[in-house]
Amino acid sequence: MVQAKKISIYVLTVFALYTIITSPARAADLVQIGFEGISSAAQGVGHFMTEVVR
Repeated sequence: MVQAKKISIYVLTVFALYTIITSPARAADLVQIGFEGISSAAQGVGHFMTEVVR
């Protein structure tokens, strides 16, 4: 199981580096989309907690 985890992390790392090297603009777009998703999720949790407190 540990070996499979190491292999999957290695494959994901190689894929990420390949994507960044071959298409940096697309990689930047993907990172921006990811951060926007995280930001939206955090805002949703904050709104939910505010409503729970009220």
